[in-house]
Amino acid sequence: MTERVVGIGVGAKELATEDMILNIGPQHPSTHGVLRLRLTLDGERIATAEPIIGYMHRGAEKLFEVRDFRQIIMLANRHDWLAGFANELGVVLAAERMLGMEVPVRAVWARTLLAELNRVLSHLMFLGSYPLELGAITPIFYAFNERERIQAVMEEISGGRMHYMFNRVGGLKEDLPLGWLDRVSETVAETRRRVPDIEDLILNNEIFLARTKGVGVLSREQVLQYGVSGPIARASGVDIDLRRDQPYLAYPELPVKVVTRTAGDCHARFEILLEQLKVSLELADACVERLRSLPPGPINQRLPKVLKVPEGHTYAWTENPLGINGYYLVSKGDKTPWRLKLRSASYSNIQVLREMLPGHLVADMVAILGSMFFVVGDIDK
Repeated sequence: MTERVVGIGVGAKELATEDMILNIGPQHPSTHGVLRLRLTLDGERIATAEPIIGYMHRGAEKLFEVRDFRQIIMLANRHDWLAGFANELGVVLAAERMLGMEVPVRAVWARTLLAELNRVLSHLMFLGSYPLELGAITPIFYAFNERERIQAVMEEISGGRMHYMFNRVGGLKEDLPLGWLDRVSETVAETRRRVPDIEDLILNNEIFLARTKGVGVLSREQVLQYGVSGPIARASGVDIDLRRDQPYLAYPELPVKVVTRTAGDCHARFEILLEQLKVSLELADACVERLRSLPPGPINQRLPKVLKVPEGHTYAWTENPLGINGYYLVSKGDKTPWRLKLRSASYSNIQVLREMLPGHLVADMVAILGSMFFVVGDIDK
């Protein structure tokens, strides 16, 4: 058997004795950034698939080692650019654990609220962009309307739209603006009212159903073998969510509803994202009510001019919008980490493509790839 290697868009003769090696990416609209897929095709069907990563690698973990614990927050919130606030949390939680630091109650509840609003922003992006990849342009306008609404309150409190830089070791940068909680309540209520528009528009659309039902099935066993987490794992029946199972921040006091499906296909993953969006809106409302009932108090701890973390090591993990993020911090007692290893959700979520894509048509590749809900910067770090 012979192989023919081609680039995307280059024609090839249809010879029964040839396998075509097709490179999707690293620059291609269907790949969410600079991800490369090396496919071996048997006609129009995928025989093997190899995700090739590293095109965006910027050495964030090495840079952590030469930045102090204030500066690495800026680096950490950029690998998943859809979840900047959630990314910051892992770093500060790990440092606070090593310091034995207790964060003020107001900061705990405010962090939880902002984490859930950030989760809504991330989910809305994928709920809008996934149908777009399948040819439906209207849902992204609905999704971006709601994103802009929530971005407004996030920008008001932090000054940032993507990279919030609002977490600090010991709490938050500053207290909540006057009247901000009222504006959050109004925003959450309006978003909740408009989410059914997205659901009615796409979820039971016959074309969307044809492109996603039974396509890209990921089994529970594959999820566990590859360490897949988040909405993708729960769509395959893996009932795990750190907010409920190993709660942090204010989650022990919140009724975290974990949504699961068993089909494990593209449609189930989209359904999970939609249902989780509604859960996050409910959690945001609960956080607002609790913050209103708290007496005035500090939002952070006073820190020394030079913050040094005691010698030792710890592992902190959080339930990010895309799945489990882990932060392994090793300190030698200096103002910089000796080592800070980042376990990102997108890395495991994308590796399982080598198991999922074979046997599917090339036309289904875009539908499967889009349903894996990854950010390329979160893979390469």
